[in-house]
Amino acid sequence: MATSVGHDRTVGAAAAIRHHYDVGNDFYRLWLDRSLTYSCALREGADDTLETAQERKLRFHLDAIRADRAESVLDIGCGWGSILGRLAETHGVRRSVGLTLSAEQAAFVRSRGYPGVEVRTENWAHYEPGTRFDGIISIGAFEHFAGPDDSSAEKIRLYREFFTRCHGWLKRDGVLSLQTIAYANMSRENASAFIQQEIFPAADLPTLTEITAAAEGVFEIQSVHNGRLDYAWTCEEWARRLRRHREEAVGVVGPEVVARYERYLKLSALGFRMGKICLLRLVLQPFGSGYFEGRGVRAG
Repeated sequence: MATSVGHDRTVGAAAAIRHHYDVGNDFYRLWLDRSLTYSCALREGADDTLETAQERKLRFHLDAIRADRAESVLDIGCGWGSILGRLAETHGVRRSVGLTLSAEQAAFVRSRGYPGVEVRTENWAHYEPGTRFDGIISIGAFEHFAGPDDSSAEKIRLYREFFTRCHGWLKRDGVLSLQTIAYANMSRENASAFIQQEIFPAADLPTLTEITAAAEGVFEIQSVHNGRLDYAWTCEEWARRLRRHREEAVGVVGPEVVARYERYLKLSALGFRMGKICLLRLVLQPFGSGYFEGRGVRAG
């Protein structure tokens, strides 16, 4: 399938991912949970630990795509492989593919030796699967698809390309489970320049309106959950763990990087608490092939 996503955009996205995620696995081990899940947890009670809440989040997405019945699953933005590990070892999925732009993450997942798991250091815009999937999970990747210079119309075009590709990659009864940070009561112009430039360069958040506009006619949105307070708590837990291991962290990446992450986690938690940004969990099912056959788009 030809892509309209330009080479420069892809190169920029890859460089931005490496800037953030290739800081070093040893650094992230100090403050993430045991599964190295670097995305919003799903909290239900005051007694939750970070491990418990992260495991619940993973189960949410696995249940959404009916992992117990799946034969093949695609994980777009697979991180350090927490979803891939559970697909292979808990659900016995015969074939799972993970896409990441981080060489360190890819190497880590491969080192785990999960049966039936393939990890590719590849942008979703270039990926061409040989067969269709029962389910697609994408956690924390959508935020990186558009850039700060893209207009809302261009963002919608990019997101629609993503949804169209996912539609073509899924079996007729497949499910897409998507998790992304999004703008809430804050515009892009009022976003933190520090986070935009120092933490996630070349990335821009979507709005719920842009997501729904891009999915219209391609996917039916089955459910939407806003977990912004979950993410505020998650960031606070990460910050607490980083403070506890600060001396070790400085020894791994140096004081400037540690200070940068401490500031980023504090600002993020505040943004979620204030409702400036939110955390969306969406479960989507592809519309039937009839819609696409009349519009020159490959049927699902």
